[in-house]
Amino acid sequence: MSASETVRIDDLSFIQFIPAEQIAQRVAAMALDIDKKLLGKEPVFLGILNGCFIFMADLVRHCNCEHEVKFIKLSSYEGTGSTGKVISEGKLSESLKGRHVLLVEDIIDSGLTIKWITEKLQSLGVASITVATLLLKPDAIEYPVQIDYVGFEIPNNFVVGYGLDYNGKGRNLKSIYTLVE
Repeated sequence: MSASETVRIDDLSFIQFIPAEQIAQRVAAMALDIDKKLLGKEPVFLGILNGCFIFMADLVRHCNCEHEVKFIKLSSYEGTGSTGKVISEGKLSESLKGRHVLLVEDIIDSGLTIKWITEKLQSLGVASITVATLLLKPDAIEYPVQIDYVGFEIPNNFVVGYGLDYNGKGRNLKSIYTLVE
């Protein structure tokens, strides 16, 4: 698919922004770096649903360190914008106490969700928290958060594909697309 092609989701049009091949290469490189840091620590990879599921699956397939996989469903978006609050549809387990946790997020913009989940994990007494995100919007950060692994820094534009959605649609796109203004 050429970069000039667009996809339509409901009432919005999107143009290809990061091709699938580029995503695959970056995820593999991130996994190598994560392996170096977490090898021998048997971390828990904690994916933040729903958007991370494709990134998490690809990352897990490339990581060689022994690890467990868990998920928590958090949301702070409605439509194309943040609601300014985090809604949790799950509970963190006490079994994370003393464990090394790798938070896996699809996208970090304001930092609110990562700040919220980090505070919750710290209150459980985890040994360490490492954060990996596929996408980071540095211009949108409102909450100071530690981010250890970043796939791509992007402008503060709305994006879909590779797990990211618009009103629940577009997650299946292999590439990442940005909103056509």
